[in-house]
Order: sequence, then C-alpha cells, then structure tokens
Amino acid sequence: MAAIETSILSSDMVDARVAPKGSLEHLSQQEIAKLLDSGQGGLYPLFRKCALAVLNSGSPIDDSRLIFERYRNFEIAIVRQPWGIKLEIKNAPAAAFVDGEMIRGLKEHLFAVLRDVVFISNEIVDSGRFDLDSSPSITNAVFHVLRNARVLDHQGRPNLVVCWGGHSISREEYDYTKKVGYEFGLRGLDICTGCGPGAMKGPMKGATIGHSKQRIVGGRYLGITEPGIIAAEPPNPIVSQLVIMPDIEKRLEAFVRLGHGIVVFPGGAGTAEEILYLLGILLDPANADLPFPVIFTGPASAAAYFQRLDEFIGATLGPAAQARYQILVDDPAAVARAMVQGLGAVREYRRRKSDSYGFNWLLRIPIEFQRPFEVTHASMRALRLSHAQPVHERAANLRRVFSGIVAGNIKDYGIEAIERDGPFEISGEASIMEPLDRLLRSFVAQQRMKLAGSEYTPCYRLVA
Repeated sequence: MAAIETSILSSDMVDARVAPKGSLEHLSQQEIAKLLDSGQGGLYPLFRKCALAVLNSGSPIDDSRLIFERYRNFEIAIVRQPWGIKLEIKNAPAAAFVDGEMIRGLKEHLFAVLRDVVFISNEIVDSGRFDLDSSPSITNAVFHVLRNARVLDHQGRPNLVVCWGGHSISREEYDYTKKVGYEFGLRGLDICTGCGPGAMKGPMKGATIGHSKQRIVGGRYLGITEPGIIAAEPPNPIVSQLVIMPDIEKRLEAFVRLGHGIVVFPGGAGTAEEILYLLGILLDPANADLPFPVIFTGPASAAAYFQRLDEFIGATLGPAAQARYQILVDDPAAVARAMVQGLGAVREYRRRKSDSYGFNWLLRIPIEFQRPFEVTHASMRALRLSHAQPVHERAANLRRVFSGIVAGNIKDYGIEAIERDGPFEISGEASIMEPLDRLLRSFVAQQRMKLAGSEYTPCYRLVA
C-alpha cells in the first residue's frame, strides 16, 4: 500500500495525502477540472459530501447537517502527479486513521466514491447514451454503474441476500441480525445491505463468522448507498464492495436487480419505503410467476412490530401483497433454511429462462418506481392515497410518502425544508390514512425514526 502523509491538527481532525490502490490512478484533465469545480455543474460539493461521510464511518450522529457543520472546514482536492493522482485531505475525522495511516477499508471506500461520482457524471448523465425518462434505459444505466463497480464479476449460483432494516434499532434486534447473518454465512450465502449501521451492519458481521467457520474465502459484503443518505448512514467497516448510486430510486433498483432474495429486519420509515417499493413491483402481473423469496424476521420482541406492519400492508395493498412474503420470528436457522429453499427456486427459474444469475433482467419495474421523486412540500401535498387507484400506483405513492419522511428525518435538504416551512402535509382517504397513522405512531413510540436516545419531532402532518 502506498504511504499516506498525515499531520494531526487536533484531537479529532487530520490532514493527509492519500494515493489510490488498484484503480483510478489516472483521471483526465476534464475529469479533474469538474471534480474541483464547486460551482453549478461541478462535482466538488457532491464529492466532498460523500467523501466526508465515508471518513466519518462509525459516528453516532444521523443528522447530516450536524455532521457537515462539525466538519465544515473539511476539504478534499486532487493533486496531479507525473505518475497519477493523489487526494489531499484537510480537516478529516481523526477516527479514519490509525497511527498516521488511513484505515484500508475506508481508503477503498473513499476511492469507490471517486470512481462512482466520476462515472455517473461522465458516462450516465452527460454522455447522452441513456434516456433517463425511459424505463429500459434507466435499468441499463443501473446495470452500467454496477458493472463499472465490478460487482457483477462474481460467477456462481444465486446466493446474494439483500438485508433491509433500520439504522436505529435496539441492541437485542441488532444481535438478532448478527445471528441471522451467521446462519447465512454457514450456508455460503453472501450479504448485500444499504451499507450503514444497525440492521445493515449486523448481518454482514454475522456472515463473516459463518464464512470463516466454513473456510469460505472471498465472501461478499456489498453495500449500496446514494448521496442523499450516505452522511446519515455511512458505510460500515465490513462492506467489501461499496457502490454509490445516483439517487434513491436507482439504489432500490440495484437492490432488487442484484439480490436473489430479501430479508427485512425491524426498521423505520426507510425500511417501510423499501418494502413498499418491493411489494409494488412484485404486485405487477408481469412478475406474478417470478420467484423472489421475501422474509420478515426479528427477535420475539419484534412480533408486535411485524404484526403492525402486516396489518398496514393488508389495509393499504391487500391480501395479494401479504402473500408475497412470510414472517418468521425468533428463529435465525429457520430463516436461513427458508432462504436457501427460495434461492433454489430462483436458480431453477433463471436457468430455465436463460436469465443472468447476477442481474435480474426479467423483473419488470414500472416507470413510477424508477423516476426520481423530488421531495418538497408541494410534491408531498400533491400525493393522493386512495383505494380507487390501481394497487401499483397506490404502492408507488405510499413509497413516496415514506421517501419524504426519510428526507425530512435525516437528509440535509429535507431537514432545512422542514425548519423553513414546517412539517410536510400528507393527505388521503381515511381507510389509508388511519393505518398509516397507526404505523407511524408505532415507529415514533419505538424510537425507529432516529438513533436511539434522540428526541424525535415529526417532520410530517397527516391531513384527512
């Protein structure tokens, strides 16, 4: 590994020069100019924000504005050298270094940020090759980002389990996610999560032990994030491959295209958004026969949480949605056995249909689930929730509701909008708003909206 030059400024800030290892040793003059441009159209603000989030891994703060304020003097620049580039970092979190050396995993994550920010800007947004208003073209763009990040290089049977759940969960729930991950690891399954703390870290941690016991070398711990959420949920240190997608919709599509099955642990608004996205897609008639194992699980203490969630899904989306998942409480081994059985059906289906094991091309994703939803007071107020809507449209709007709540909870622009104009207003039929109100109240009561111990002020107001 190349040497890293450092100087300690204070007890919690460091200056350093960091060289890449194995990728991105060279950038074009145009790429460097765009990365250093802090004006409109430049990449510096985005690159700086994502880089700081990576280096702040392990922070107990999930308010992105507080993070950016604490390290408001953080700077990162690209230094040209005859043999390539280095990153010059000023006022970086000291926790990212050990005895003057940047932690290797954080260094890899830092250059993953650089890789994806450059690629998405040049090859996806500015190239003109992708019509981002077209459903097939959006899927193609997601594929290209993942291929460039080399997460599609794996050759093998379907074994990647996507794990969803909250970043703000109890210790008991976190320990349970580790037990499930351990059972997955013993069975040779790999893990993909949103890469943050809590239920995103636990399954990876457990799987590392399971893989180690089985002498499995090269287990995958894939983390997928996006710029709006990376500061509040920075990549945990176990993530071996990090991918930054352009927005939440493409992040969600990456999950369901890459994953062969999904496990949902207890969570809050972000987890509800993921569930509604997935169920809305699986309810599409084109996906009726497509095997996709989905399991909701948690410790015995989470039984009431899943009961409330199941009631909400039944009341808003109906029995067909409830039939697309199973609930297994307090039995990690049973969860793993059920997932292995489900993955067998996925393998057989993909083999029979000649579909890729690594990227689920056959899954149909309607454009309503692919278009980025810009969270504003006006867009939240305009959402209509009615049983008169087709079920996929209802699911899409419910997903947008929770996307807005996530933005108001932890994304810097959402927090600023709430402080400026007050809570988002959400309206709809009473038959939908009442179960929505019950679900949200339960999330608040169980401290699932923010990190445990933080006082929560709702960023939304339900209007009949």
